[in-house]
Amino acid sequence: MSISDEYLQYVRERLEPLGQITIRKMFGGAGVYCDGVFFAVIDSNMLYFKVDDSNRPDYEESGAMPFRPYGDEGYAMSYYEVPADVLEDNDLLRSWANKAISIARNKPAKNDKGKLTGK
Repeated sequence: MSISDEYLQYVRERLEPLGQITIRKMFGGAGVYCDGVFFAVIDSNMLYFKVDDSNRPDYEESGAMPFRPYGDEGYAMSYYEVPADVLEDNDLLRSWANKAISIARNKPAKNDKGKLTGK
């Protein structure tokens, strides 16, 4: 399933209060950036935020599922679906998005051979 331009616009409008939101289509989905930081993925009209051990429990408690780009049998990436009630609540959305942006911003950089560089 592809993503609709209407959904991309909706996500952009919901996230705009956070900063400069850029959405780039790629691999049948889209990457979401805030002020140049890649912190979210959109696939099949579903928004997924970056997670780590600090915020993953919030998603799991809400029943959200991880992003699996190759279906249910594939591996799970460190992005979880944003629950509809969070997406529709300005304060919750801002809080969850800011956590995802912080995680993405603090992720160690890798060199061109995939090794951590310590940023």
